[in-house]
Amino acid sequence: MARLILFNKPFGVLSQFTDKGTEGSPRATLSDYIDMPGVYPAGRLDRDSEGLLVLTDDGKLQARIANPRHKMEKTYLVQVEGLPDEVALDALRGGVTLKDGLTRPARVRRIDPPTLWLRTPPVRYRKSVPDCWIEITISEGRHRQVRRMTAHVGHPTLRLVRWRIGDWLLEGLASGEWKQVSAPDAR
Repeated sequence: MARLILFNKPFGVLSQFTDKGTEGSPRATLSDYIDMPGVYPAGRLDRDSEGLLVLTDDGKLQARIANPRHKMEKTYLVQVEGLPDEVALDALRGGVTLKDGLTRPARVRRIDPPTLWLRTPPVRYRKSVPDCWIEITISEGRHRQVRRMTAHVGHPTLRLVRWRIGDWLLEGLASGEWKQVSAPDAR
């Protein structure tokens, strides 16, 4: 039976178990939080992003979660600079052209500020520039894709929290916590 871990990755933690090439580095890794040999992340989450990271010891399941050809949806709660209008949101919904090509259409909506853990360090606030939260669901996972998409429509990301991968939700996990759950059949 495959092992499957849901982990709420804190801000500043690398999505890997070692920080190769920087011996003695103070950067936090998964090994600072998870002591379960043989499991590996199914996909990545940037160091400056937070939220749901799935780990497993099943290579087929890992590929199904991480490989964009399987179109597994990922939902993010995103605090953006400014107040995106419907034109900006519609651009995200239709797909935007980034340096590496057109993104797949996304599901996007404005949301009320979610109840989340405090982030260390906190997001910088500017009195003269408003911000708001959006929920964005994508079915691919390019390098820093959500950040690049929001910047493309004129609303840089201030905070990014992955909330859902497929049917797995972050709900109930505090920052830095993990739990083992039943793994689906990866065939």
